[in-house]
Amino acid sequence: MAEQIDISSLRLLVQQLLSRVAELEQENGSLKTVILQLQQENEILRGRLSKNSQNSHKPPSSDGLKKKPALPRSKKGASGGQPNHEGHTLKAVAKPDAIVLHHAPSCPCCQKVFSSEDVIEINQKRQVFDLPEPRLEVTEHQTGLIFCCGQMHRGTFPAEAAAPVQYGHRLKALVTLLNTEYRMSLEQISRLLGDLYEQPVNESTIINATQKCHDALEPVENAIKEAVLQSPVAYFDETGMRVAAKLHWFHTACTSLVCYLFVHQKRGKEALNDAVSILKDFTGRAVHDCWKSYFDFVNCSHSLCNAHIIRELVALTEKGTKWSEQMRLFLLELYEVSEKGTFALTDREFWEIKYQKICQLADAEEPPPVQGAKGRPKNSKGRNLLNRLVQHQSAVLDFAFVEYIPFTNNQAERDIRHVKVKQKIAMSFRTFHGAQIYARIQSFVITTRKQKQNTFKELCRILKGEAYHFECT
Repeated sequence: MAEQIDISSLRLLVQQLLSRVAELEQENGSLKTVILQLQQENEILRGRLSKNSQNSHKPPSSDGLKKKPALPRSKKGASGGQPNHEGHTLKAVAKPDAIVLHHAPSCPCCQKVFSSEDVIEINQKRQVFDLPEPRLEVTEHQTGLIFCCGQMHRGTFPAEAAAPVQYGHRLKALVTLLNTEYRMSLEQISRLLGDLYEQPVNESTIINATQKCHDALEPVENAIKEAVLQSPVAYFDETGMRVAAKLHWFHTACTSLVCYLFVHQKRGKEALNDAVSILKDFTGRAVHDCWKSYFDFVNCSHSLCNAHIIRELVALTEKGTKWSEQMRLFLLELYEVSEKGTFALTDREFWEIKYQKICQLADAEEPPPVQGAKGRPKNSKGRNLLNRLVQHQSAVLDFAFVEYIPFTNNQAERDIRHVKVKQKIAMSFRTFHGAQIYARIQSFVITTRKQKQNTFKELCRILKGEAYHFECT
C-alpha cells in the first residue's frame, strides 16, 4: 500500500514538474522574443546615434566641431591665401569723395596759429572707407502744361510715379532681398529701415514689393527653365518644408550657371510630371540622388550622386561589412585617377570588371531577403544598396568616362540648401503663394550669383521693366 502511495506521489510530482517545465519554456520563449525585440531596437537607436554627415544624409552642420569634408582633399602648399588668389583687400582710390587736411595747430616757438594755406607739402595719406549718412532720396515728379497751336499739351508721369506718394524701385528691391535672400522677417525689415532712414516701412508695403518682384520675374523664370532644358547636364534635388501647416516639397533643377526652383505638395512622380516641373521635358543628363521617381523619366539619361553612395558605404563599414569598404576605396580611386571626374578615362572595361567583382563579393556577404508575415521579402540595407549599384552601374561610373558628368550632385544640394536655412529661421510658410514667391525670387538671386552679377542692381532693373540677360553656356 505504501509503495502504491509513493508511486502515485511520484507520478503527481512528475506531472507538476512537467507542467512547470512547460510554463518555464513558454516564459523563456516569450523572454527570448522580448530580448530579440530589444536588441533590434537597441541596434536601431545605436544606428541613429552614430549617424553623421559621413555615413548618412544628415547635414555637415549637425556634426558640430567634428565635421570633415565629404571627399578627401589634396594638401598642396601652405595654408592661407594662395599665389594668384584674387583678394578683396582695400586699395586707395585716386579720387576720394572728400579730403580732410590735418596740420599742426600752431608754432610752439612764436605761437603763430597755422591754417591750411601754411601747408607746403603733403607727407602722408590715409583713406577711410565708410558708408555715407543714410537718408531717403525724394524725387518729385511734376507735369507741365505747354500751349501751342491753339492746344494745351500736358506732360505724363513715368511708370514709377503712379501715385501721389510711393516708394521707388531701389527701396522695393532692397526690402525684397532682405526678406528672401537674407531671410529677415517683415518686422525686422521695418525696424531696420526705421533705424537707418527714420522711415519704418509698413509690412504690407514689403509684401506688395515682393509680389511685384514675383510678377516681374515671370519672363526671367521662363528663360531660366529654357536654359536648363537646353543644357547637356542638369542637377535635380528636393527638400521638404511645411507650407500652410502641411508638408510640401521644394524642387530644384539647375546648372552651373542658372537655377530653377519650384514648390509642390508632393515629392515624387506627381510633382515631377506637373506643369511647373521641367524634368519631364529634359533630354540631357540628369544628375540626382537615386530617388526612385527620377528613373520614371526615360527621355533623359541618368547619373547618380556618388557622395550619397559613399555615405551609405561608410555606414555599412561601421557595422562590420567588408565589401562596402572595398567599394568605397574603389570609387575614391576612380575619382582620383579621373582627376576628380574632370578627365574621361578610356579603359572602361578594366574598371567595370573590378566594380563587378566587388559586387559579387557583396552578393556573397549580404544575407538573402527575409520573408515576413506578409508583403515582399525584406532586404538588408546592404543588399538594397547592392541592388542599386548593380542596376545602375553606368549611372554610378559614367563620371569617370564621360567628360561633363560630375562625381556628385553637390550643385543641386547647394542650390537648395537655402530652404533649410529659411526653415531654421521662419519654420514654415504661412501660405502656398508665399512659398511660390520665395521660390521664384530665390531662383533669380541664385542665378545672378552664378552669373557673377550684382543681384541688387539686376533686381532694380527688373522692377524698372528692363530685360534681364544672362549666359547659358
